Amino acid sequence: MNQPIEIQTNSPEETIALGKAIGRAIEKPVVIALFGDLGSGKTVWVKGLAAGLGVAPEYPVTSPTFALVNEYDGRLMLFHADLYRLSGAADTGDVGFDEILSGKGVVAVEWAERMDDPDFAPDIAVEIRETGETGRCFTFFFYGPGLDNLLQTVMHF
Repeated sequence: MNQPIEIQTNSPEETIALGKAIGRAIEKPVVIALFGDLGSGKTVWVKGLAAGLGVAPEYPVTSPTFALVNEYDGRLMLFHADLYRLSGAADTGDVGFDEILSGKGVVAVEWAERMDDPDFAPDIAVEIRETGETGRCFTFFFYGPGLDNLLQTVMHF
């Protein structure tokens, strides 16, 4: 793992732009674990990620809190999961989470701390903290090989 990288955004538009930059740089399936309080900007960031992956703007990216997983077609398939309503690994098996994690696309997991599976190993972890009414601090942790382009994208945002 490289050293964590912090990025500050000051508006929802900047948060979307950060997600979009990362989405554009993604070249292969990756799993992204998202951590942050309610309202911290996880879904806003994923909206940008989707745009960067080429998801058509007419498909609104919304929180999958009740659907559990939303799927979006883009340059790479995007699986947007929200584990807020789940209690652990047994629940993730019930919704076919193993198949989602099988490397068929980009997986963004909100409330990843609820993933109670020892085999869950994200490629990237993102912690989001509110730093004001619209300010957010993103801390990125990169794991494993082959993420240099994403690391460079975050470092130069």
